[in-house]
Amino acid sequence: MKLYLAPGACSLADHIALHEAGIDFDRVKVDLKTKKTEDGQSFDDINPKSYVPVLEFDDGRRLTENIAILAWVAQRAPQLAPSGEDGQSRLLEMLAFISTEIHKQFGRVFKPSSDAEAAAGREKIGQRFELIAKMMKGDYLFGDQASVADAYLFTMLTWAKNVGIDAPAPLQAFYERMRERPAVKLAFEHEGLD
Repeated sequence: MKLYLAPGACSLADHIALHEAGIDFDRVKVDLKTKKTEDGQSFDDINPKSYVPVLEFDDGRRLTENIAILAWVAQRAPQLAPSGEDGQSRLLEMLAFISTEIHKQFGRVFKPSSDAEAAAGREKIGQRFELIAKMMKGDYLFGDQASVADAYLFTMLTWAKNVGIDAPAPLQAFYERMRERPAVKLAFEHEGLD
């Protein structure tokens, strides 16, 4: 199995989750500017959407999109999802919220069409972080155990730190807890991050 990733991109969430799950996989770095893999392949041939993440199985099947890959990891490592009758639905609910309400807003910050658009994106991200901080059920999103959604939220907080968007105190503490997890340290090492 291979995870196609770009260092520091949203694929960091999948990278962390796969390590948390103890799943063996190879990493293939992608240069998103040149659309080439580290071994010179055209990344557009691998994923016509032209972005990471891509999880490629040994039989050649490929899965894209953070929500889908993170849900796949949680199916194989149930300890990385909330338990209970509606645990799977709650996980998908949180993954969708992070994807649509936070991740998508970073496009307005990273590549704004105007200063006003960048400011609006930053404000929306801050509002969503405030909401998540109020929704947290313990040290992690769903309680005392980390989930695949925590890996995604951590990645968004990493981006926020990089562009100077402040997070509320509970999320700053969450970020520090996540940063100390062995899976996070390993993913940072593999991706050449600080």
